[in-house]
Amino acid sequence: MGSMTLDSIKNFVEDSIEELVLEKMSSPLDKPVMSIASDVLLGGGKRYRPILVILSYKAAGGDDHKEALDLALSSELIHTATLVHDDVYDQSKMRRGKPTIHSTHGTSHAIISGDYLFTLGFEFGAKYDEKVVGRVRDACAGIASGEILQFEHIHDLNTRPEDYYAIIDGKTAGPFAAGCSSAAMIAGSSKEISDALWGYGMELGRAFQLVDDILDLVGDDLIGKPRGTDVHEGKMTLPIIYALTMLHGTDRDQLKDVLTNFGDDRLHELVELLEQAGSFEYAKLLVSNHVERALEHIERLPDSMEKEMLTEIALISESRTN
Repeated sequence: MGSMTLDSIKNFVEDSIEELVLEKMSSPLDKPVMSIASDVLLGGGKRYRPILVILSYKAAGGDDHKEALDLALSSELIHTATLVHDDVYDQSKMRRGKPTIHSTHGTSHAIISGDYLFTLGFEFGAKYDEKVVGRVRDACAGIASGEILQFEHIHDLNTRPEDYYAIIDGKTAGPFAAGCSSAAMIAGSSKEISDALWGYGMELGRAFQLVDDILDLVGDDLIGKPRGTDVHEGKMTLPIIYALTMLHGTDRDQLKDVLTNFGDDRLHELVELLEQAGSFEYAKLLVSNHVERALEHIERLPDSMEKEMLTEIALISESRTN
């Protein structure tokens, strides 16, 4: 791959995913389901998980990035599987700017497609030793439990910040940490390096999710889904939890009313109340803290171009809300 840039790694990942899809499409066994699953697999996305796997592998001293490719693909396949099922769960109409599988092919096909992507993810992950497979398994358990916890707190105005963190640690941060630290294991690095990358992944994942939750409210064309989606789905994200704590009297009553009887016509009203509560400043402060901690974790890594790129990814995520 010559000297690596974030773009060249992303292209390498994209090409590998396309090759995988073509290979499965040429198999009579896989073709009926891959022809449905391929839409979402090739539908873009930021590909941060596989990029982080490859960067972590190299930053931890790995020689040949192709050694980490199966783990990188595994992380993207499992992530995509969860998105397909997530969209069924949330009844989302759009994902990455395109209609979701269940809205074009129906719920049954979406569930089966997600199952198929999970099995492919495990096929690619199973080539490594049991410690790595164990991390992937734990990440999947965390995603599933995070979903259940999130569901238990739908429209729950008493949701606490620690409930929110339990959800995002399961759904987003844990899988980031598993990918980064497993890549270090494959590179044969010390436990210290693998732990540093675990910490980096956890903190980066938390920052990522907070950024997405801010952008859901204030808008971002790159997300590919309409503003206020989380609010429509009754998800208690941190800016909302914070505002419920900070506002009192009639302001809090108004916020409860907006959340209970939400519609697109009330998004502006919601954002004004959150601004009044200082929710966005607070959430951005937390993002900065998580990014700072992520960077502290990887200070222990030897200097390399890949370490610089891991730093760059963390700083890019922070800048998305400015």
